[in-house]
Amino acid sequence: MKMGEIFTQLGSIIATLMFMRAILERYAPPQLKAFLEKHFTKAFNFLSPYIQITFNEFTGERLMRSEAYSAIETYLSSISSAQARRMKADVLKNSSHPLVLTMDDNEEVADAYKGVKIWWASGKIISKVQTLSFQHMINDEKRYYTLKFHKKDRDFVIKLYLDHVMKEGKAIRVKNRQRKLYTNNGPSWSHVLFEHPATFQTLAMDLDKKRDIVDDLLVFSYGEGFYSRIGRAWKRGYLLYGPPGTGKSTMIAAMANLLRYDVYDLELTSVKDNTELKKLLISASSKSIVVIEDIDCSADLTGQRGKKRDKKEHEQEEPADNAKNVSKVTLSGLLNFIDGLWSACGGERLIVFTTNHVEKLDPALIRRGRMDKHIELSYCSFEGFKILARNYLGLEHHDLFGRIEVLLGEIKITPADVAENLMPKGAGGNVETCLKILISVLEQERDELYLD
Repeated sequence: MKMGEIFTQLGSIIATLMFMRAILERYAPPQLKAFLEKHFTKAFNFLSPYIQITFNEFTGERLMRSEAYSAIETYLSSISSAQARRMKADVLKNSSHPLVLTMDDNEEVADAYKGVKIWWASGKIISKVQTLSFQHMINDEKRYYTLKFHKKDRDFVIKLYLDHVMKEGKAIRVKNRQRKLYTNNGPSWSHVLFEHPATFQTLAMDLDKKRDIVDDLLVFSYGEGFYSRIGRAWKRGYLLYGPPGTGKSTMIAAMANLLRYDVYDLELTSVKDNTELKKLLISASSKSIVVIEDIDCSADLTGQRGKKRDKKEHEQEEPADNAKNVSKVTLSGLLNFIDGLWSACGGERLIVFTTNHVEKLDPALIRRGRMDKHIELSYCSFEGFKILARNYLGLEHHDLFGRIEVLLGEIKITPADVAENLMPKGAGGNVETCLKILISVLEQERDELYLD
């Protein structure tokens, strides 16, 4: 028998079964209907060349929304808006795209991945549930997605496609969410929306150095498999050091905007002890930057451990009320989270320290492997000035640039001071006026330097 004839006969059998099912559903008694439905489903599944997987919205006793369902819903949102005829619109909190479209119940859309075609359908089961008062019945809605694919693609769908859907769904959700800036308030975090506009394009620093930092951050963000293979926690430490006004905080904001991470600004002096520190850091989410600014001023982490015994008598003389307010976070407690057994908690996390005085820090705190990348943010170079001139004045070149380049080679001035002098002052603050003001300030700094 030819293959075409086989498929023709198979199609006739399925059509006959479907017709019989429709007749029986209409006229058969309930008991017979349930019996036949069970066996009809078995026969249909045996003859059908397709496999179906169901993803329910809630897991267990409807206590938790399924992460798989949420990832699928997010993944299908763009496909639904392009294909589905009936859609649902919903407003999401904490999202940069608050209005999201998803396919309505009992809709179907198609997807293709690496040449394999897959069909998704949304469904809903409504059942009657008695209320706690036992006087009323309410509708209990259980939503689900079904995935249908050909039997020959079973291994591909289960091993590759579903993993692709989960990763893409989570990535889209992270990309669309509104990021937050957290600060510690006792043993817990409070937050506001993170809206700092800094980017690496607007950062005033050497282009090669900037490119190296961006490459390092991107390699880290895509490095889950690498970190797992080498047996290290998926985290990376950055030490930003340099004089005040050189852009350390702005660098952190640019990092967060590049990777779309939340920022946790940890004030160590407000943390009671190591136990409280551990609770705070464990509760920080993944895809985040944990920041300790001016760490040389934070608790007793400056490396003067040899002087502790000399301090004991003085500490005992302090009033009891003051002793209660002193943070008992220790260097070992912080190191245990950065590089110890607790370092793997959370995943995909940057830890950033900033300091104006790197020489004050304990070498154990900033060694490679803990603070993996040391970044010195120094005084304004001519390359940095050109970026600031483009940001503030919209200038790519000007006749006065040559004079400014000479002066910047003679004196030290921070990017913050340069930016302040490029800021247009009042209605008459045109481009040339701003540049002349900057030149005047630079010449004054140079003259004072020579007088000293």
